[in-house]
Amino acid sequence: MPGREGHIRIGISGWRYAGWRGVFYPKKLAQARELEFASRAVQTVEINGSHYSLQSLSSWRAWHEATPDGFIFSVKGPRYLTHMLRFRDETAIPAIANFFASGVLALDEKLGPFLWQFPPNFSFKPESFERFLELLPKDTQAAAALAQQHDTRVKEPWFEARRKRALRHAIEIRHPSFCTDAFVRLLRKYGAALVVSDSVADWPYAEDLTSDFMYLRLHGTETLYGGAYSDDALDGWTRRIQRWAAGGQVEDARLISTAAARRRASRDVYCYFDNDQKVQAPFDARRLMERLGVKPESGGRSEL
Repeated sequence: MPGREGHIRIGISGWRYAGWRGVFYPKKLAQARELEFASRAVQTVEINGSHYSLQSLSSWRAWHEATPDGFIFSVKGPRYLTHMLRFRDETAIPAIANFFASGVLALDEKLGPFLWQFPPNFSFKPESFERFLELLPKDTQAAAALAQQHDTRVKEPWFEARRKRALRHAIEIRHPSFCTDAFVRLLRKYGAALVVSDSVADWPYAEDLTSDFMYLRLHGTETLYGGAYSDDALDGWTRRIQRWAAGGQVEDARLISTAAARRRASRDVYCYFDNDQKVQAPFDARRLMERLGVKPESGGRSEL
C-alpha cells in the first residue's frame, strides 16, 4: 500500500514589486491588498523583508490576517546574523532573540520554515556552524523562551506561543567549501533542510535529503532573478517534486554526500520562484501548480 505523499506548496519569494503592478496585480488594486491577492493565487510566500530589518508586530499580524486559512509563510532570517555577525560570538544570542521577539510567532499556524541564507564569502567551518544549528529553536516554545533574551532594539516585543509546534529550518549555501560530507551530516543531525538553489550564478547546487521536508528556490534561467522557466524545465521540476514528496530520491540527483538518507514515507516540499525581475515568478509558480495538480488553499482562482 503506497504511503501518503507529503504536502506540496508552490509559491513566490516576496510579493511587493513595483513591476508586478498592472501585470500580475490588477491595475487598480491597492498596494495594501497585494498580499491578499497573491495569497489566493499561490500556496505560500517567502517573507524577504525580515532579512533586511526587524519587522514590527503590526506587520506580522497584518500578514496573518490578509491571507486565507491554510496559507503558509516561510520567513527569511536576518542578514545581520548570517552576513554580518555570522554567529561568531555571544552577540548573536540577543540578535537572534530580537528576531524571534519581533512578532514572527504571531503568524501562528501560518508559520512555515525559516530560511537561513549565507553569503558567497561565508565558508564552512564545522564547529562554528554546529553552534549556529544548536541556536536554532526546534519548536515555538523554545523560540518564545529564546525571544525573552531580546534587547531594547525590539520596541514592541511579542513572544507568545499559543501552542507547541515544531519549527523547521532550511539552509542556503553559496560557498563551495560546504560541499563536504561533514556539512550534510550536520544538517541531518539537526534536521535542517539543504536548500535546492537553482540559478545561473556559480553557487553550489545539491539535492541531498537531510530533513523531513525539501526547500527549493528557483532564481531564474537567464540572469540572477530573471528568466522564465521553460515547459521542459517545469516538467523536470514536477518529476523531482513528486518523487521527493513521495519520500524518495530522483535517480539523477546531484549529491554532496554518498551516505544514504534516512528512509521516509513522505516529505513536504516548499518551492519558491525568485525570478521576479520581469514578473515571471508568479506565472511560473502557477504553471508548476497546474502540473502538480495543486491549488491555493482558498480553493478560488485569482484573475491572472
